[in-house]
Amino acid sequence: MDNRKGRGRFIFFCLAPAVILFIIFLIIPTIDVFRMSLYKWGGYTDHKTFVGLQNFTKLFQSEKFYQTFQNSVLLIVVVSIVTFAFALLFASMLSREKLIGQNFFRIIFYIPNILSIVVISAIFSAIYDPNNGLLNAFLNLFRSASSDPILWLGDQKIVIYSLCGAMVWQAIGYYMVMYMASMANIPESLYESAELEGASRRHQFFAITIPLIWTNIRTTLTFFIISTINMSFLFVMAMTGGGPDGATEVFLSYMYKEAYTNSSYGYGMAIGVVVFLFSFALAAVLNAVTRREHLEY
Repeated sequence: MDNRKGRGRFIFFCLAPAVILFIIFLIIPTIDVFRMSLYKWGGYTDHKTFVGLQNFTKLFQSEKFYQTFQNSVLLIVVVSIVTFAFALLFASMLSREKLIGQNFFRIIFYIPNILSIVVISAIFSAIYDPNNGLLNAFLNLFRSASSDPILWLGDQKIVIYSLCGAMVWQAIGYYMVMYMASMANIPESLYESAELEGASRRHQFFAITIPLIWTNIRTTLTFFIISTINMSFLFVMAMTGGGPDGATEVFLSYMYKEAYTNSSYGYGMAIGVVVFLFSFALAAVLNAVTRREHLEY
């Protein structure tokens, strides 16, 4: 009995600091966001006016909000699909194919993940520069000298896809390494048996590799899609500031500007509540859609 009590106290004192910090820095601020979304407040004065759901009514009547919603969803879909497609492809190539300098390629692919968002944004801003950028210089090899330069960060139709390029480049290496770790645990005998049956490499990839690392894919996909909401804010603020004309405005950049630039703190918190609920719902739907029977080997 004494041993059980002593063990219980030990577990309590080990968990208590983490639980207290979790409550102070996550639970309480989250509740406060919900509370402040019901007030009209500039954020810098003591004067607050309770307005109920008025901020949400204003939000759902705002065309700008629907533009930011569209931009955010576009980034989530495009960046997620492209990132995971290339991460799985490169992980499979570096895990199964006998390539010269495999370790070198692993390091090169992982380097973008250790760079700060500001550094990556500066690199891609230079690449996208309409006059001296590397991308336009390359394309000019195949275009007429009199052609106007492409405004990668200034054209409303393509600027969002320019952001996608930077975000994909930043994320591929991290997820590639995670998938390589999972693929390394798949017995080689499974692939040898498949080859004896006449299965191609492509068929082996979809019939053996993907099902056996599906748990890892499912976990990382949920994590990545939710983190894309945060990462898009950093890239937007560092590269475009939401422009041109709101073409790259996303959830959090819109919330930041309303709360801290336009002195509409309550309205900004209403945006934060919508983003929180959207993220929670998206994670729940994604977990339900990607649920599969667990495979063992």
